[in-house]
Amino acid sequence: MPVAVMAEGAFSFKKLLDQCENQELEAPGGIATPPVYGQLLALYLLHNDMNNARYLWKRIPPAIKSANSELGGIWSVGQRIWQRDFPGIYTTINAHQWSETVQPIMEALRDATRRRAFALVSQAYTSIIADDFAAFVGLPVEEAVKGILEQGWQADSTTRMVMPKKPVAGALDVSFNRFIPLSGTLCLYIHLKHFIVLFFFFCHVSLFSLAPTL
Repeated sequence: MPVAVMAEGAFSFKKLLDQCENQELEAPGGIATPPVYGQLLALYLLHNDMNNARYLWKRIPPAIKSANSELGGIWSVGQRIWQRDFPGIYTTINAHQWSETVQPIMEALRDATRRRAFALVSQAYTSIIADDFAAFVGLPVEEAVKGILEQGWQADSTTRMVMPKKPVAGALDVSFNRFIPLSGTLCLYIHLKHFIVLFFFFCHVSLFSLAPTL
């Protein structure tokens, strides 16, 4: 069974997702090929459909998992997403040499994660240490600071603090809303080199507090 074909240039990941789902449904004996499983699992992560990603991972035959290490690599990215470990998502994506059919999806996932991280920081922080911010968005410090200055944020080279520009009300990326639950308190664990910052993000009120390091 041929793997779903991606169109040249800009293409619809949603259309590709539909193709992969159909290929799995139509596969002889209900067992798809490793490339189809790989694309489908990566696409579920890209669309932040963690339930379908988890169910897919469970139904992929163990023999196919063990014979195709890329599937395990994709799922390891999913585990970082499930743990809300933003720095870990970037590290895990960059640690693998992805196949031609999966690489564009993982690159799109990395970019989408970075946008969500930017959105979270802009809403939750009035200021943040530049090194922590860079780890959160998966960029070198200099590149991260340059990017935020282009977006109208402020940065203090003396204190090495970044001051986010508050987003326009209602401008938060829809995909970010799916990534972060909209009710209750969300605990995000930012795994940095020397410490873990635990903070709470309230979605219905403009409150943010920094909790003690675990």
